[in-house]
Amino acid sequence: MSTTAGGRAIPHAREAPSIERTGRPAPGRHDNGFGALRLFLALAVVFDHAGSLGFGWEDLGNTLFRGQTNVGTLAVYGFFVISGLLITRSARRTGVVRFAWHRALRILPGLWVCLLVTAFVVAPLVALVERGTLAGFWGGPKGPVQYVTGNWFTGVRQYGIHDLLADTPWGRQIGGTSVFDGALWSLIYETTCYAAVALLAVTAVLRRARWLVPALAGVLFGFAAADQLRGWIPTGPPSDYYSAIVLPLLGTVSVQWLLHLGALFMMGATIELYRERVPVSDRLAAACGVALAASLLLGGFFVAGFPALAYLLFWAAMRMPRRLRRIGATDDYSYGIYIYGFVVQQVLATLGVNTWGYAAYTGIGLALTVALAAASWHLVERPAMTLKDLPPPGMFRPRQPPRHRAGSMAPRPSGGR
Repeated sequence: MSTTAGGRAIPHAREAPSIERTGRPAPGRHDNGFGALRLFLALAVVFDHAGSLGFGWEDLGNTLFRGQTNVGTLAVYGFFVISGLLITRSARRTGVVRFAWHRALRILPGLWVCLLVTAFVVAPLVALVERGTLAGFWGGPKGPVQYVTGNWFTGVRQYGIHDLLADTPWGRQIGGTSVFDGALWSLIYETTCYAAVALLAVTAVLRRARWLVPALAGVLFGFAAADQLRGWIPTGPPSDYYSAIVLPLLGTVSVQWLLHLGALFMMGATIELYRERVPVSDRLAAACGVALAASLLLGGFFVAGFPALAYLLFWAAMRMPRRLRRIGATDDYSYGIYIYGFVVQQVLATLGVNTWGYAAYTGIGLALTVALAAASWHLVERPAMTLKDLPPPGMFRPRQPPRHRAGSMAPRPSGGR
């Protein structure tokens, strides 16, 4: 499956629920394996992309999984389950305005820098390699400026810059189209899910009517299961069975992808809301593992595989060896790997690194991607997150009255009694 059609997403919240193996809150916020799982899923996307971006191969596992999904898209599904769990916890801890502020700080600064680097550093270098000149590069209807302004709020309105990268294996596979960072398309669905959780929080559903969340998950899951039974599986471009909708700021959204990814997101949210009742059972995990494998290899992934995947991720996070639980607790490179991996692999392809073989192409791409992800985290993402305790724009903290030492007499208000 293709990236721009199959989706590559990643949860962006650092907040991780602390849950013991009983499913109950544990003392430490990061005493779980969600950070390691996010990193593993991000790397799975990079490996899946290597074949299609570097060599024009089908996505990893597409044939093995009977055309239902592939390794990269399966990782996306996992990201949405984890994201639903973590984001719901964040929404329960904070007010809706501060929740939106935290989400914006976590996703937008890294995205903005990635867009700027892609448009004004990477793309000019690609133009020099492919054209030998920058003549005409800065202008035109599909120039670098339009690339940044069109994609600044998670919704992707322009995938390419001029006709650059159109002759890469991926560009030829999609009909000679320029695409710099196709992985960004799924951020629109992540953001839409954030908005849904904010609505559930502001209407007090998360506190007073949490049963509505599993009910919503069930309805969305029903659509996904029905789509499979009818053969409407979203492994290629969004199908014509559902019409697209246009959302403010975000742009065009595929209803089908929103239903499917929303179902997984709400499954994760349900686990968070009912975590005291969710058992961490090895037997149940084994049964879910069999169900997931069977549904992938034999069919029925959207019917049996979705709930099995959701539980397996929760179980894996709780059963993660303590040494691995440290991954992502302080340094979370998963988002950076997501937003830079596609760009790196496309550039390596146009430079001809793919002619060195799959191992060299994948290894070099992975090393560069991790380096950029580390830079993004330390120079952009983590500094942005230090602002999360500040008042959101437009909000001011009320002025606190002066404190007085014990034993001192507080000043009497004017007109006081």
